[in-house]
Amino acid sequence: MKNKDDNLIRFISISETHKAFGLPKPQHPLISLVHFNEQNPFNSSMAPIYDLLSFYKITFITHNNGRLKYGRAYYDYNEGSMLFLAPNQLVGSTEYNSKTYCYILLIHPDFLLGYPLANKIKQYGYFAYSSNEALHLSDAERGTILSVFRNMEEELNSRVDEFSQEVMIAQIELLLSYVNRFYKRQFITRKVANDDILVKTEAILDNYLNSNQAIHQGVPTVKFLSDQLNLSPGYLGDLLRSLIGQNAQQYIHEKLIEKAKQRLSTTRLSVAEIAYELGFEHSQSFSKLFKNKTNQSPLEFRASFN
Repeated sequence: MKNKDDNLIRFISISETHKAFGLPKPQHPLISLVHFNEQNPFNSSMAPIYDLLSFYKITFITHNNGRLKYGRAYYDYNEGSMLFLAPNQLVGSTEYNSKTYCYILLIHPDFLLGYPLANKIKQYGYFAYSSNEALHLSDAERGTILSVFRNMEEELNSRVDEFSQEVMIAQIELLLSYVNRFYKRQFITRKVANDDILVKTEAILDNYLNSNQAIHQGVPTVKFLSDQLNLSPGYLGDLLRSLIGQNAQQYIHEKLIEKAKQRLSTTRLSVAEIAYELGFEHSQSFSKLFKNKTNQSPLEFRASFN
């Protein structure tokens, strides 16, 4: 455990985390699964305040009585909520109480070396979601996830042999695949709320491009859009992909091209002036994007429209 300054604590190893929480030494130095329940309650007095972990953390809440602090805020996580954290993400403190029962899975990236999962795990966007974008499982999904955690628990507590790592890798892959499926379901079942986000996204971009914001702040970015919506960039991208088949960057580009076509067809502004209005520092960058999206240069579009 190393302090970069007075307010930041970083856990380098899983063993350090176990020691800080007053837990026994992990069975394996690169992976651990802790089950807090009635027989093994969480000791809140031992909880460290940390900001950075050097490994993956997956929390599966099986029972929660009251609000739970995760990061900088408190949330009402229900039974069957899941939270994900990638290495080196700033998270702040996590405060459980004695009535919070959960599984906490810690996976050091080195545990995955030599397996395809080492790269594949980086493609799961939910490891970059914010704390308020937790996965909320249905009863059936909760049972499925619980069975995977129990299998992992049994494997880690049994005799370690030459197949142990391979079996655990397979269980982790299965878990992450289920989570990917269940997040897709969550996007669909929360359609009303998600449609509202889509409407707000369009309104934010329209306002940005119809005002002078682009001139002063540049081309709208995914981070700008997600900040306006109080969502993480990854969650917004996955949400839009589930709703319209485009991620956030693609959606921004579509709105830029839509606005450019309108200006090319209804004004006599030069291509450079339109690019400037849309926030492009160089008109060549605008022309390249326009050609890539429409198979026409801006001038070719204007000529064909006329």
